[in-house]
Amino acid sequence: MGIDDSLNKIKDRFKEKVLKVYRHSDKRAYVDIDAKDIVDFTRYIFKDLSFRFNIASGVDALEGIEILYHFCLDAEGFVISIRVLLKDKSDPHIATITGVTRGAWWIEREIHELFGVEFDGNSDLRRLLLPDDWPDGVYPLRKDFVAPKRDSRKEEGHHES
Repeated sequence: MGIDDSLNKIKDRFKEKVLKVYRHSDKRAYVDIDAKDIVDFTRYIFKDLSFRFNIASGVDALEGIEILYHFCLDAEGFVISIRVLLKDKSDPHIATITGVTRGAWWIEREIHELFGVEFDGNSDLRRLLLPDDWPDGVYPLRKDFVAPKRDSRKEEGHHES
């Protein structure tokens, strides 16, 4: 099954729920959907079309927080990414896909921590990368993040007396 066959199956199955399809190359395509449909799309692509969930990635776009769910059909050597835009940056929410593929658990934790996205239904969104004393509500991969000023003497190993 090639990339065009896969895209056609997705479009036939979901019809108007497919907001946009962008075929970047013979090896990569993007399918834009509404956030409310992520579990249905994931279940179909993962279980019915036998794609492997590879990873998800987050982007702080001008319009909102974008999450891309990357699925691979390894035997054919191509990737289809399901793209979701969460328009409310002040309180971004989307359903977890861990009920479909447990492999999403770690990356949902990471995106939650670095972008502030709430994955509804994920029971373990505790810190993964940032230190325990990291301030709540501060997301280092958002465009509005301001890095704290560093004391260069402490960084170089110099200590105040």
